[in-house]
Amino acid sequence: MNLADLLTRTAAVHGDRTAFELGENSLTYAELDAYAGRVAALLAARGVAPGDRVGVMLPNLLEFPALYYGVLRAGAVVVPMNPLLKCREISHCLRDSGAVLLFAHDSAMAEAERAAEGTKADVVPFRAGIFAELLAAHPHPVPAQEGEDDDTAVILYTSGTTGVPKGAELTRANLARNADICGRSLFRLGPEDVVLGCLPLFHAFGQVCAMMTAVTVGARLTLLPRFDPALALQTVQDRHVTIFAGVPTMYAALSATHAQQPDTYDTSTLRLSVSGGASLPVEVLHAFEEAFDCPVLEGFGMSETSPVASFNHPDRPRKAGSVGTPIEGVEMCLVDVRNGVGEMCVRGHNVMKGYWGRPEATAEAIQDGWLRTGDLARVDEDGYYFIVDRKKDLIIRGGYNVYPREVEEVLYEHPAVAEAAVIGVPHPALGEEVAAAVALRPGAEATPDELRDFVRDRVAPYKYPRQIMLVESLPKGATGKILKREIAFGLS
Repeated sequence: MNLADLLTRTAAVHGDRTAFELGENSLTYAELDAYAGRVAALLAARGVAPGDRVGVMLPNLLEFPALYYGVLRAGAVVVPMNPLLKCREISHCLRDSGAVLLFAHDSAMAEAERAAEGTKADVVPFRAGIFAELLAAHPHPVPAQEGEDDDTAVILYTSGTTGVPKGAELTRANLARNADICGRSLFRLGPEDVVLGCLPLFHAFGQVCAMMTAVTVGARLTLLPRFDPALALQTVQDRHVTIFAGVPTMYAALSATHAQQPDTYDTSTLRLSVSGGASLPVEVLHAFEEAFDCPVLEGFGMSETSPVASFNHPDRPRKAGSVGTPIEGVEMCLVDVRNGVGEMCVRGHNVMKGYWGRPEATAEAIQDGWLRTGDLARVDEDGYYFIVDRKKDLIIRGGYNVYPREVEEVLYEHPAVAEAAVIGVPHPALGEEVAAAVALRPGAEATPDELRDFVRDRVAPYKYPRQIMLVESLPKGATGKILKREIAFGLS
């Protein structure tokens, strides 16, 4: 099976239907399938072989699915990347994956070209005109490369707090089955549905739960390049959107906009909303449902689980505050349980193949077939799971993962910094904000603004600490380990 076959099959049945739309522009399923075939021809002409890794660093554009399915059609592996990444972050992904090609959006070209120096990757600049010229030279689509279900299809870079980002290898079978279950069983999508694509397609949530589920059933995906609550509600009205998938901060923003302008938008076509990426506060869920008369179903997932692992199923009672029960073919359990709370583990068809090129990290994460999620949870008598806390120090800022160790490494590069600890602090709109406590070297001088700018120039915009607190020293335990739990400050 090739994942691109799913697009080809849908195009054969729903070729004239709109697949993706952005503003006034759109692609039918037949057009998208043809574009993907021509991308595969372009890759073959450039010497890309099955199994080669190809980076795709684009925002939500119509060309994203064409490149994504084109890479898959060529038998290559997609390495999706956030176009907001900086040189050091891009370079790591390219070097670690061994990517041979990187399609980089024009806005990210300067960083991408610098990052590619000394790597195997050739950078292909992406502008609509250039892309059209490239495809014009390859007018004849090529057929999909055959392969095995266990072949790696996508590498999604993610990381914990103890190291650099790791590439989660998701197989053809991982993604195909997760998309099928989401579309058929959880969202109950059909060709008449319209999905609002606010989530970035380079992220697992948007990639599988929006893009791939829509393609699997022939639904229409309406893209927004950037989330704006007023624009999202206007799009729901204009495009007759039936399905909304988003992170908690989006739900809060939509409810706030509705409260300010209660009679402005007609959102009566909405029939289902899906939340993930972070725990959805119960009060946010209730406010959204009251405002839009649309049920919100929350689930749990991560890059390593392709991504969905559990969900509040539409045919079972929903429990607010819960991430539901395991999806079809998946098991979950708790280990190291204390006072009813333990680390949540997942086993099933959705669990990644492993971390690319990191057998030790894979063995640590997957034990006896069970993926250790690093999330602490409890389970009730009905089998519903409730996330209690994160075992790792992961910060989720507005639905984006920020890994403290990565930011701390950048702070340590500043010549004035002796010690640094990055933590998440509560934020009313984003859920969490990134903050840092820093101790300077004796005799060194640096202001919080200077340190903030130093980090901001080296990481993606959502990662740098908005608040930096200078301290004499950081609290430590008996072994000298920094005790982050004893660092206490709020946003001013």
